[in-house]
Amino acid sequence: MDRLRGELIDIVEWTDTSRDTLAWKFPRHQNEIKSGAKLVVREGQAAVFVDQGQLADVFDPGTYTLDTANLPILSTIEGWKYGFESPFKAEVFFVNTRRFPDQKWGTKNPIMLRDPEFGPTRLRAFGTYAFRVSDPATFLETIVGTSGDVDTGAITDQIRNILVARFTDVLGESKLAALDMAANVDELGGFVAEKMADDMDEYGIEVLNLLVENVSLPPAVEQALDQRTSMGVIGDLGAYTQYQTAQAIGKAAENPGGAAAAAGVGLGAGLAMANQMGAAMTGGQAQPQQASAPSSGAPPPPPDAASFHVSKDGQSTGPFGLDALRQQARSGDLTRESFVWSQSLGEWKKAGDVDALRPVFDATPPPPPDAA
Repeated sequence: MDRLRGELIDIVEWTDTSRDTLAWKFPRHQNEIKSGAKLVVREGQAAVFVDQGQLADVFDPGTYTLDTANLPILSTIEGWKYGFESPFKAEVFFVNTRRFPDQKWGTKNPIMLRDPEFGPTRLRAFGTYAFRVSDPATFLETIVGTSGDVDTGAITDQIRNILVARFTDVLGESKLAALDMAANVDELGGFVAEKMADDMDEYGIEVLNLLVENVSLPPAVEQALDQRTSMGVIGDLGAYTQYQTAQAIGKAAENPGGAAAAAGVGLGAGLAMANQMGAAMTGGQAQPQQASAPSSGAPPPPPDAASFHVSKDGQSTGPFGLDALRQQARSGDLTRESFVWSQSLGEWKKAGDVDALRPVFDATPPPPPDAA
Protein backbone atom coordinates (compact mmCIF):
# COMPACT_ATOMS: atom_id res chain seq x y z
CA MET A 1 0.00 0.00 0.00
CA ASP A 2 2.89 2.39 0.72
CA ARG A 3 4.37 1.68 -2.69
CA LEU A 4 1.00 2.12 -4.41
CA ARG A 5 0.36 5.37 -2.54
CA GLY A 6 3.84 6.62 -3.58
CA GLU A 7 3.12 5.88 -7.22
CA LEU A 8 -0.08 7.91 -7.09
CA ILE A 9 1.32 10.94 -5.24
CA ASP A 10 3.05 13.34 -7.65
CA ILE A 11 3.42 16.42 -5.42
CA VAL A 12 6.54 16.79 -3.26
CA GLU A 13 6.03 19.45 -0.58
CA TRP A 14 6.31 20.19 3.17
CA THR A 15 3.84 22.10 5.29
CA ASP A 16 5.64 22.79 8.57
CA THR A 17 3.32 22.64 11.59
CA SER A 18 6.05 23.01 14.21
CA ARG A 19 8.07 26.01 15.36
CA ASP A 20 11.44 24.35 15.92
CA THR A 21 12.02 21.95 12.99
CA LEU A 22 15.14 22.71 10.98
CA ALA A 23 15.10 19.84 8.46
CA TRP A 24 12.52 17.24 7.36
CA LYS A 25 12.92 14.23 5.06
CA PHE A 26 10.17 13.68 2.50
CA PRO A 27 8.85 10.10 3.02
CA ARG A 28 8.56 7.93 -0.11
CA HIS A 29 8.59 4.16 -0.63
CA GLN A 30 12.17 3.23 -1.55
CA ASN A 31 12.73 6.95 -2.27
CA GLU A 32 11.02 6.62 -5.68
CA ILE A 33 9.69 9.82 -7.27
CA LYS A 34 7.62 9.81 -10.46
CA SER A 35 8.91 11.58 -13.49
CA GLY A 36 7.04 14.84 -14.01
CA ALA A 37 6.12 15.19 -10.33
CA LYS A 38 5.57 18.66 -8.92
CA LEU A 39 7.98 20.08 -6.33
CA VAL A 40 6.56 22.89 -4.19
CA VAL A 41 9.07 24.86 -2.09
CA ARG A 42 7.46 27.53 0.10
CA GLU A 43 8.98 30.77 1.40
CA GLY A 44 11.42 30.10 4.21
CA GLN A 45 12.28 26.67 2.82
CA ALA A 46 14.83 24.99 0.59
CA ALA A 47 14.66 21.52 -0.98
CA VAL A 48 17.82 19.43 -1.29
CA PHE A 49 18.02 16.25 -3.41
CA VAL A 50 20.45 13.55 -2.29
CA ASP A 51 21.36 10.51 -4.40
CA GLN A 52 23.06 7.66 -2.55
CA GLY A 53 24.49 10.01 0.07
CA GLN A 54 25.72 12.55 -2.49
CA LEU A 55 24.28 16.07 -2.62
CA ALA A 56 22.64 16.84 -5.93
CA ASP A 57 20.28 19.72 -6.67
CA VAL A 58 19.13 22.49 -4.33
CA PHE A 59 15.85 24.32 -4.99
CA ASP A 60 14.87 27.74 -3.65
CA PRO A 61 11.21 28.77 -3.05
CA GLY A 62 8.99 28.11 -6.08
CA THR A 63 7.11 25.35 -7.99
CA TYR A 64 9.06 22.98 -10.24
CA THR A 65 8.36 20.06 -12.57
CA LEU A 66 10.86 17.31 -11.85
CA ASP A 67 12.46 16.27 -15.13
CA THR A 68 15.92 16.16 -16.63
CA ALA A 69 15.86 19.91 -17.28
CA ASN A 70 15.19 20.80 -13.62
CA LEU A 71 17.50 18.12 -12.16
CA PRO A 72 20.77 18.68 -14.06
CA ILE A 73 23.11 17.40 -11.32
CA LEU A 74 20.96 14.42 -10.42
CA SER A 75 20.54 13.56 -14.11
CA THR A 76 24.33 13.63 -14.53
CA ILE A 77 24.86 11.43 -11.48
CA GLU A 78 22.28 8.86 -12.63
CA GLY A 79 23.53 8.97 -16.23
CA TRP A 80 20.11 9.03 -17.95
CA LYS A 81 21.07 9.07 -21.58
CA TYR A 82 17.57 8.64 -22.91
CA GLY A 83 15.67 10.85 -20.54
CA PHE A 84 13.76 9.33 -17.68
CA GLU A 85 10.16 8.31 -18.10
CA SER A 86 10.13 5.86 -15.18
CA PRO A 87 10.29 6.77 -11.44
CA PHE A 88 13.74 7.73 -10.17
CA LYS A 89 15.24 7.29 -6.74
CA ALA A 90 16.39 10.24 -4.64
CA GLU A 91 16.08 11.48 -1.07
CA VAL A 92 14.44 14.87 -0.69
CA PHE A 93 15.18 16.99 2.41
CA PHE A 94 13.32 20.19 3.16
CA VAL A 95 15.43 22.69 5.14
CA ASN A 96 13.81 25.49 7.12
CA THR A 97 15.62 28.75 6.24
CA ARG A 98 13.46 31.12 8.24
CA ARG A 99 14.78 33.02 11.24
CA PHE A 100 14.60 31.38 14.69
CA PRO A 101 14.49 34.25 17.22
CA ASP A 102 14.68 34.51 21.01
CA GLN A 103 17.31 31.82 21.58
CA LYS A 104 18.83 32.04 25.06
CA TRP A 105 22.51 32.01 25.91
CA GLY A 106 24.47 32.48 29.13
CA THR A 107 27.69 31.63 30.91
CA LYS A 108 27.52 28.33 32.79
CA ASN A 109 30.47 29.34 34.99
CA PRO A 110 31.79 32.83 35.90
CA ILE A 111 34.39 34.34 33.60
CA MET A 112 37.70 35.16 35.35
CA LEU A 113 38.92 38.63 34.37
CA ARG A 114 41.32 41.32 35.60
CA ASP A 115 39.17 44.41 36.08
CA PRO A 116 40.94 47.81 35.88
CA GLU A 117 39.12 49.04 39.03
CA PHE A 118 38.24 45.95 41.08
CA GLY A 119 41.25 43.83 40.20
CA PRO A 120 40.75 40.08 39.64
CA THR A 121 37.03 39.41 39.53
CA ARG A 122 34.41 37.08 38.07
CA LEU A 123 31.62 38.05 35.70
CA ARG A 124 28.47 36.35 34.46
CA ALA A 125 26.56 37.32 31.34
CA PHE A 126 23.43 36.26 29.49
CA GLY A 127 21.32 37.40 26.56
CA THR A 128 19.48 36.28 23.42
CA TYR A 129 20.25 35.71 19.76
CA ALA A 130 18.59 34.59 16.53
CA PHE A 131 19.89 32.29 13.81
CA ARG A 132 18.95 30.88 10.44
CA VAL A 133 20.26 28.32 7.97
CA SER A 134 22.20 30.31 5.37
CA ASP A 135 23.64 27.37 3.38
CA PRO A 136 21.21 24.40 3.19
CA ALA A 137 23.71 22.09 1.48
CA THR A 138 26.43 22.67 4.13
CA PHE A 139 23.87 22.35 6.92
CA LEU A 140 22.67 19.05 5.48
CA GLU A 141 26.21 17.69 5.30
CA THR A 142 27.37 18.75 8.77
CA ILE A 143 24.23 18.56 10.92
CA VAL A 144 21.42 16.57 9.29
CA GLY A 145 23.25 13.63 7.73
CA THR A 146 20.81 10.73 7.34
CA SER A 147 18.44 11.86 10.10
CA GLY A 148 14.81 12.16 9.27
CA ASP A 149 13.83 15.18 11.36
CA VAL A 150 16.20 17.71 12.98
CA ASP A 151 15.03 20.37 15.44
CA THR A 152 16.73 23.42 16.94
CA GLY A 153 18.02 21.42 19.92
CA ALA A 154 20.54 19.70 17.64
CA ILE A 155 22.48 22.93 17.07
CA THR A 156 21.59 25.49 19.79
CA ASP A 157 23.89 23.90 22.39
CA GLN A 158 26.83 24.09 20.00
CA ILE A 159 26.00 27.69 19.07
CA ARG A 160 25.82 28.62 22.75
CA ASN A 161 29.20 27.03 23.51
CA ILE A 162 30.87 28.87 20.63
CA LEU A 163 29.15 32.12 21.60
CA VAL A 164 30.34 31.99 25.23
CA ALA A 165 33.90 31.15 24.13
CA ARG A 166 34.03 34.10 21.71
CA PHE A 167 32.35 36.41 24.26
CA THR A 168 35.04 35.55 26.83
CA ASP A 169 37.74 36.26 24.26
CA VAL A 170 36.25 39.63 23.28
CA LEU A 171 35.71 40.63 26.91
CA GLY A 172 39.29 39.82 27.85
CA GLU A 173 40.76 41.69 24.88
CA SER A 174 38.59 44.79 25.40
CA LYS A 175 39.82 45.28 29.02
CA LEU A 176 36.61 47.14 29.81
CA ALA A 177 35.86 47.99 33.43
CA ALA A 178 32.78 46.24 34.80
CA LEU A 179 31.13 49.60 35.49
CA ASP A 180 31.58 50.64 31.83
CA MET A 181 30.00 47.57 30.23
CA ALA A 182 26.47 48.93 30.41
CA ALA A 183 27.48 51.60 27.90
CA ASN A 184 29.06 49.06 25.54
CA VAL A 185 26.65 46.09 25.41
CA ASP A 186 25.66 46.82 21.80
CA GLU A 187 29.29 46.95 20.70
CA LEU A 188 30.06 43.74 22.60
CA GLY A 189 27.22 41.91 20.85
CA GLY A 190 28.41 43.08 17.46
CA PHE A 191 32.02 42.09 18.11
CA VAL A 192 31.04 38.61 19.33
CA ALA A 193 28.77 37.98 16.31
CA GLU A 194 31.55 39.06 13.96
CA LYS A 195 34.13 36.89 15.73
CA MET A 196 31.99 33.74 15.59
CA ALA A 197 30.93 34.17 11.93
CA ASP A 198 33.65 31.84 10.60
CA ASP A 199 32.69 29.15 13.11
CA MET A 200 29.06 29.32 12.04
CA ASP A 201 29.92 29.16 8.33
CA GLU A 202 31.22 25.65 8.91
CA TYR A 203 27.69 24.60 9.84
CA GLY A 204 25.91 26.67 7.17
CA ILE A 205 24.33 28.86 9.89
CA GLU A 206 24.24 32.62 10.42
CA VAL A 207 23.83 34.20 13.86
CA LEU A 208 21.68 37.35 13.94
CA ASN A 209 20.70 39.96 16.53
CA LEU A 210 23.13 38.85 19.21
CA LEU A 211 22.18 40.78 22.37
CA VAL A 212 24.02 41.04 25.70
CA GLU A 213 21.22 41.70 28.18
CA ASN A 214 23.19 41.75 31.41
CA VAL A 215 26.71 41.46 32.82
CA SER A 216 26.71 40.84 36.58
CA LEU A 217 29.32 40.73 39.34
CA PRO A 218 29.46 38.16 42.17
CA PRO A 219 26.90 38.80 44.98
CA ALA A 220 29.59 39.79 47.52
CA VAL A 221 31.06 42.38 45.15
CA GLU A 222 27.61 43.72 44.31
CA GLN A 223 26.84 44.12 48.03
CA ALA A 224 30.07 46.04 48.63
CA LEU A 225 29.31 48.19 45.58
CA ASP A 226 25.83 48.97 46.98
CA GLN A 227 27.35 50.06 50.28
CA ARG A 228 29.82 52.29 48.48
CA THR A 229 26.96 53.81 46.50
CA SER A 230 24.99 54.42 49.71
CA MET A 231 27.92 56.31 51.22
CA GLY A 232 28.10 58.45 48.10
CA VAL A 233 24.39 59.26 48.36
CA ILE A 234 24.72 60.27 52.06
CA GLY A 235 27.56 62.68 51.25
CA ASP A 236 28.80 64.50 54.40
CA LEU A 237 28.83 61.80 57.10
CA GLY A 238 29.12 64.36 59.92
CA ALA A 239 26.12 66.38 58.74
CA TYR A 240 24.09 63.20 58.28
CA THR A 241 24.95 62.05 61.83
CA GLN A 242 23.95 65.42 63.27
CA TYR A 243 20.67 65.26 61.41
CA GLN A 244 19.95 61.77 62.73
CA THR A 245 20.83 62.91 66.27
CA ALA A 246 18.51 65.92 66.02
CA GLN A 247 15.71 63.63 64.89
CA ALA A 248 16.33 61.31 67.85
CA ILE A 249 16.40 64.22 70.32
CA GLY A 250 13.06 65.42 69.01
CA LYS A 251 11.52 62.01 69.51
CA ALA A 252 13.04 61.77 73.00
CA ALA A 253 11.53 65.15 73.92
CA GLU A 254 8.08 63.85 73.05
CA ASN A 255 8.47 61.11 75.69
CA PRO A 256 10.96 62.28 78.35
CA GLY A 257 10.48 59.31 80.69
CA GLY A 258 10.36 56.56 78.09
CA ALA A 259 12.84 54.45 76.32
CA ALA A 260 13.41 57.22 73.77
CA ALA A 261 15.28 59.25 76.40
CA ALA A 262 17.63 56.38 77.07
CA ALA A 263 18.07 56.00 73.34
CA GLY A 264 18.97 59.69 73.16
CA VAL A 265 21.76 59.13 75.69
CA GLY A 266 23.08 56.32 73.58
CA LEU A 267 22.90 58.49 70.46
CA GLY A 268 24.92 61.15 72.26
CA ALA A 269 27.71 58.66 72.80
CA GLY A 270 27.31 57.55 69.22
CA LEU A 271 27.66 61.16 68.05
CA ALA A 272 31.03 61.51 69.80
CA MET A 273 32.19 58.29 68.20
CA ALA A 274 30.89 59.40 64.80
CA ASN A 275 32.77 62.69 65.11
CA GLN A 276 35.98 60.79 65.77
CA MET A 277 35.34 58.48 62.84
CA GLY A 278 34.51 61.40 60.58
CA ALA A 279 37.68 63.23 61.58
CA ALA A 280 39.73 60.10 60.91
CA MET A 281 38.15 59.70 57.47
CA THR A 282 38.95 63.32 56.58
CA GLY A 283 42.55 63.05 57.81
CA GLY A 284 42.02 65.19 60.95
CA GLN A 285 41.81 64.43 64.65
CA ALA A 286 38.69 64.44 66.73
CA GLN A 287 38.64 67.13 69.41
CA PRO A 288 37.64 65.93 72.87
CA GLN A 289 34.50 67.45 74.33
CA GLN A 290 36.06 68.00 77.77
CA ALA A 291 39.63 68.07 79.03
CA SER A 292 40.50 65.16 81.27
CA ALA A 293 41.56 65.81 84.91
CA PRO A 294 45.17 65.21 86.00
CA SER A 295 45.91 61.62 86.88
CA SER A 296 47.15 62.60 90.39
CA GLY A 297 43.68 63.73 91.47
CA ALA A 298 44.95 67.15 92.80
CA PRO A 299 43.19 70.31 91.53
CA PRO A 300 45.15 72.34 89.01
CA PRO A 301 46.94 75.49 90.31
CA PRO A 302 45.06 78.77 89.83
CA PRO A 303 46.21 80.72 86.83
CA ASP A 304 48.44 83.79 87.50
CA ALA A 305 46.77 87.12 86.94
CA ALA A 306 49.56 88.33 84.69
CA SER A 307 53.16 87.50 83.88
CA PHE A 308 55.81 89.47 82.02
CA HIS A 309 59.22 88.94 80.51
CA VAL A 310 61.87 91.51 81.50
CA SER A 311 64.78 92.58 79.28
CA LYS A 312 68.11 92.61 81.12
CA ASP A 313 71.40 93.23 79.36
CA GLY A 314 69.79 92.45 76.02
CA GLN A 315 68.42 89.08 77.26
CA SER A 316 64.85 88.08 77.98
CA THR A 317 64.22 86.87 81.55
CA GLY A 318 61.07 85.53 83.10
CA PRO A 319 58.23 85.30 82.93
CA PHE A 320 57.63 86.93 86.36
CA GLY A 321 54.39 87.39 88.23
CA LEU A 322 53.37 90.66 89.84
CA ASP A 323 54.79 89.68 93.24
CA ALA A 324 58.18 88.90 91.76
CA LEU A 325 58.15 92.11 89.76
CA ARG A 326 57.23 94.05 92.89
CA GLN A 327 60.30 92.67 94.69
CA GLN A 328 62.49 93.54 91.67
CA ALA A 329 61.12 97.07 91.78
CA ARG A 330 61.99 97.36 95.50
CA SER A 331 65.54 96.18 94.84
CA GLY A 332 65.94 98.50 91.88
CA ASP A 333 66.33 95.69 89.29
CA LEU A 334 63.07 96.81 87.65
CA THR A 335 62.42 100.45 86.87
CA ARG A 336 59.86 102.31 84.88
CA GLU A 337 62.39 102.50 82.03
CA SER A 338 62.86 98.71 81.90
CA PHE A 339 61.35 96.98 78.84
CA VAL A 340 58.78 94.25 79.46
CA TRP A 341 56.79 91.90 77.17
CA SER A 342 53.71 89.69 77.54
CA GLN A 343 51.44 87.87 75.12
CA SER A 344 48.71 90.43 75.70
CA LEU A 345 51.06 93.33 74.87
CA GLY A 346 52.36 91.75 71.64
CA GLU A 347 55.53 93.95 71.74
CA TRP A 348 58.23 95.23 74.09
CA LYS A 349 57.17 98.33 76.10
CA LYS A 350 58.54 100.36 78.97
CA ALA A 351 57.26 99.12 82.28
CA GLY A 352 56.07 102.58 83.22
CA ASP A 353 53.77 102.64 80.17
CA VAL A 354 52.01 99.36 81.03
CA ASP A 355 48.82 99.88 83.03
CA ALA A 356 49.00 96.43 84.58
CA LEU A 357 52.34 97.28 86.20
CA ARG A 358 51.27 100.52 87.91
CA PRO A 359 50.57 98.76 91.24
CA VAL A 360 54.16 97.49 91.19
CA PHE A 361 55.66 100.96 91.06
CA ASP A 362 53.02 102.74 93.17
CA ALA A 363 53.91 100.54 96.14
CA THR A 364 57.62 101.28 95.71
CA PRO A 365 58.96 104.33 97.57
CA PRO A 366 61.00 106.79 95.54
CA PRO A 367 64.78 106.75 95.95
CA PRO A 368 66.03 108.60 99.12
CA PRO A 369 67.20 112.18 98.73
CA ASP A 370 70.84 112.92 98.28
CA ALA A 371 72.73 113.41 101.57
CA ALA A 372 74.13 116.61 100.28
